[in-house]
Amino acid sequence: MARWEETAREAAAPPTYLPIPNAPTLGVGMVGYAFMGAAHSQGWRTAGHVFELPMNPALTAICGRDAAAVEKAAARYGWASAETDWRALVARDDVHVVDICTPGDSHAEIAIAALDAGKHVLCEKPLANTVAEAEAMAEAAERAAARGQVAMVGFNYRRVPAIAYARKLIAEGRLGTLRHVRAAYLQDWLVDPSAPLTWRLRRERAGSGALGDLGAHIVDLAQYLAGEPLVGVSAVSRTFVTRRPLPAGPSAGLAGAADADEHGTVTVDDATLFTGRLASGALASFETTRMAAGRKNALRLEINGERGSLAFDLERLNELSFHDHTEPATTAGFRRVLVTEAQHPYLEAWWPPGHALGYEHTFVHQARDLVRTIAEGTVPAPSFADGLQVQRVLAAVEESAGKNSVHTPVAH
Repeated sequence: MARWEETAREAAAPPTYLPIPNAPTLGVGMVGYAFMGAAHSQGWRTAGHVFELPMNPALTAICGRDAAAVEKAAARYGWASAETDWRALVARDDVHVVDICTPGDSHAEIAIAALDAGKHVLCEKPLANTVAEAEAMAEAAERAAARGQVAMVGFNYRRVPAIAYARKLIAEGRLGTLRHVRAAYLQDWLVDPSAPLTWRLRRERAGSGALGDLGAHIVDLAQYLAGEPLVGVSAVSRTFVTRRPLPAGPSAGLAGAADADEHGTVTVDDATLFTGRLASGALASFETTRMAAGRKNALRLEINGERGSLAFDLERLNELSFHDHTEPATTAGFRRVLVTEAQHPYLEAWWPPGHALGYEHTFVHQARDLVRTIAEGTVPAPSFADGLQVQRVLAAVEESAGKNSVHTPVAH
């Protein structure tokens, strides 16, 4: 390689930041160590090595009920210590942030206790399993904010650079008055009726099914991108497979779910579809399912306004489709915007243009934003109040779907 090419590459490469020597340490304690625990660990472990942060995150302690499993997770993910009781983790003086990556049925208890103990809190979505729990969490967050504490919800897809850039374009008025928002989140991991019953398929643990698991994301994104809340919904839902075999071995959280042939009842939705109306009068449609054969993690969004449109597909997460309707019809059309420039959100610290990011980077960006919010004393986004708004929409969708569950045959 010619020397000038080496120099050009070096100049284009982003800096690699090391922990700031004189910056205060922000001790993180995480409750939960499964899928989300692994993703959050990646975020905390990486953020300070990519972005220059005002505080140095430290992976202080990870918590789980199984002592052997949590010790293994601590070693694998880089945590300094392990706890088997979340109360002990919250009580530690070296834990300043409590990161909650547990099923929804424990979010409220842990978050409120952590906030009351003076900790900052990051809680995975959906914020809670019920509106009442979410209201109590939002009230605790409001009390804590008066003491300088931060409470944030983990809607990580806001941290996809292309989505953050779409929000900027909409806020700048590039689409004009919004008219339509379309959102779909499709997965297929439950298509096989022999797939085992897990905590995600039981209402007492998960709150709801595809609606809470996937719908929470797209409801939040619709409101985030539009910059306004949903104010009305109409829904239908369906559980296609109502009984599933219990998993082999210990089935944590499924006590009492088994019947005589070691099957259990699915008590949440497999799929939910709903329409909605935004505060401005724009119309929205949503589809969530874990039964779409061939769709692994297909989150898709399209926003139409009087001046143009934007479209996003998570399976092509470094790209944004943009149509400027003010251009002459002879040349106008959707164009592919590769969101990898240093001027795009979050990308000033990553790779040269054209070098793509992935799913795990959203958790790095989430950690970065939370650390900066804590250091600056600003209002977090999304806040627990934002999470409560999403919870209210989910509850309204469930209520509507319940009313629409009785079907009258169409006469021919």
